[in-house]
Amino acid sequence: MIISNCRKIVGGIGEGEMLVTTQPINFLAMVDAKKGTISDPLHELYGKSLKGSILILPYAIGSSVGAYVIYSLKEYGNAPSAVVCSNADITTASGCALANIPVLNLPHVSVISQLEHGRKARVNADVGTITVEPWQ
Repeated sequence: MIISNCRKIVGGIGEGEMLVTTQPINFLAMVDAKKGTISDPLHELYGKSLKGSILILPYAIGSSVGAYVIYSLKEYGNAPSAVVCSNADITTASGCALANIPVLNLPHVSVISQLEHGRKARVNADVGTITVEPWQ
């Protein structure tokens, strides 16, 4: 499956297993940058590692300081390889720009429901595509 017509927010290419959530993420309050995991027990991704993933979320919430948490994820070697949003926000965009993590904005919010945890995908933010590999 190829999803096209995505809007580039931060250029680049990333590959990894998709980590999909329909819940927004507060990077400052819900992410442990040193461990690279979602630390909020009320979030559906609680305990999941962001490292090397294609993080797919609607948008980030909370303080703009969350951008520095995204940068810290990269510094600790725990960053996702790419981020895909249904509605990219300034926290995600600026944090990923600082950390050189590709970011795409989906063409429509309903696309998130088509994406599955654990499926391997390739994000090419430069051309606006997400290629999801079939199970092998």
